[in-house]
This record gives sequence, structure tokens and C-alpha cells, in this order.
Amino acid sequence: MPAPSIPSAGPPEISVLIPVLDEEETVSELAERVRAVLDGLGRSFEILFVDDGSSDGTAERVRRLHRDDPRIKLIGFRRNFGKAAAISAGVEHSRGQIVITLDGDLQDVPEEIPRFLDEMENEDLDLVSGWKRDRQDPVSKRYPSKLFNWATRKLARVELHDFNCGFKAYRREVLEQVAVYGELHRYIPVLASRRGFRIGEISVEHARRAHGASKYGWDRLYKGLLDFLTVLFITTYLRRPLHLFGVIGLISLGAGFGINLYLAILWAFFDQQLSYRPLLFLGILLMVLGVQMLTTGLLAELITVRSFRRAESYSIRELLV
Repeated sequence: MPAPSIPSAGPPEISVLIPVLDEEETVSELAERVRAVLDGLGRSFEILFVDDGSSDGTAERVRRLHRDDPRIKLIGFRRNFGKAAAISAGVEHSRGQIVITLDGDLQDVPEEIPRFLDEMENEDLDLVSGWKRDRQDPVSKRYPSKLFNWATRKLARVELHDFNCGFKAYRREVLEQVAVYGELHRYIPVLASRRGFRIGEISVEHARRAHGASKYGWDRLYKGLLDFLTVLFITTYLRRPLHLFGVIGLISLGAGFGINLYLAILWAFFDQQLSYRPLLFLGILLMVLGVQMLTTGLLAELITVRSFRRAESYSIRELLV
């Protein structure tokens, strides 16, 4: 690696976060390419590798890079905590006002970074997401991903083509205001959109994997579905849970009351026996369920009021006082 330039004093303009897991063969080349791109732009930066519990020599490779260039840094987890945790740790320990995330397998092309910065600054965006239009992955990964992205785009009403792409650029306040945990990192654009941040997308090159193997399996699909339900809930009903539980409760209670009213008319005016009619038990069950759902919604409202923090209910872009 060529000799690094002297790091500038003060916090850098750009922080590049790279979560890695068993990527010993790629980190040196990736660091060199990212550094060459940002040095070419003449902008101050830091590169943070977040080692998510690697069992190979990934961490040692990054330590060597750090000795040669202190702008290259390492955050090492004790075990594998997941990509969302890696992004959160990277944001917490980074200093740049613009944060760029990319994968550590060299399938994201670092030479695309200037296009992200241009799009963000020229269009005054808060988040720019990459779109792997020509994805270099097996069919078994491409088509489930297309279906997932289509469903997310329609249901979340966020016009992005590739929510799974890890190549993104953020203004720092986006990641400071959006809570990322579990596997919700792929839904950061949805969560950011609900906070009022401005989001854009650019098409990026996607290279074939040259080293190692993918760390994702089929369990990613069902986990993605469950995480999407979580995102829909917290973005729509987090501050008004009774609007969800109350609607379900009222529908159930109304259906149960209607069934029982119908059976009561049969018993009172037509002298019909109801003891062995399954419809009676269904009506009772629906009414009990309705009352339970309403009670759950009210309890959720009490918890929301007690835990309410004013700053989380809005997001300020500009303050002129």
C-alpha cells in the first residue's frame, strides 16, 4: 500500500463504515481502493472496519493497516452480533458528518463513492441508496430479492428499487435519529422516510464475489418478512397503538355482538334451543377477544404516555430563532 498522506486535524468530513465477517482476503484491497478514491477527492475521511466476530485473520489485517495509516480503524466484536449492531457501533464511534456504508466483500465498488456524494449534495438529500440494477448473484438470490423489494416498495410507499443494498450514504443526523436493531438495517430508508428525511437512489455497479462465500441463507427471507411487519407497526402505530388494537377489538366485538343478538332473537321469538349451536360459542369468543384487544390497546397507550419523549415525536431540519 502506498504511503498515506498526513491526516488532517479535527473530525473528518466522511466516515466509511464497513461491516466485515471473515473477509481476510478482501480488507486490504478494499481499504486501499477506498482511500485512493477519497484522497483523490481531497476530502478528509476515516475508514472504520467493524469486525462482526470473524474467526479468520480479518482483525489482524486491519490492525496492520491501522499501523500504516491511522485513518483506518477497527471495531472488533466479541462475537457475531449482526449487521445492524455493526452499523450502530460504527456510527457511535465515527466522527464524520457524512457516513457511507458498504459491504466488505468487494462486490460494492468503492469507485462509486463520488457519485453518492454528488447526488447527496447536488440534490440536497439526506440519504442516498444504491441500486444493484445488474446484480451479480445466483438466480436463487436475485428473484426472491426482487419480490422482497417490490413488496416493500408498495407497502411502505418508499420509491426505492433495492432495499437490500448495503451501499448507502447518509447525513449523520439520519443514523442518529433512526434506531437500528435486530435486522432492521435494510429498512433504514423506510424508517428515515417516516421521520421526514429526503431519500434518493442511484444505480451502482455490482461486482462478482471474488473471495469467500455469502454469509446469508434462506432464513433471510422469513426474517425479512417479520422485520418488515415490525417496521410497519413501529412507523404507523408506535405513538397510537389503540388505533391498531382498537380497530381489531371493535370489529371482533361488533361481530360477536351481532351473532349473539341474532341467536337471542331465535331463542326469544322462535323458541329455538341454543345449547349445542357452535355459533353461540363463536359469538362469545369474538366478544371476549374484542374486549381483550381493546384492553390491550388501552394498556399500550398508558405505556406510550409514560415512555413518551418529546424529541422523538418530530425531526427538525432547520431552526432559525
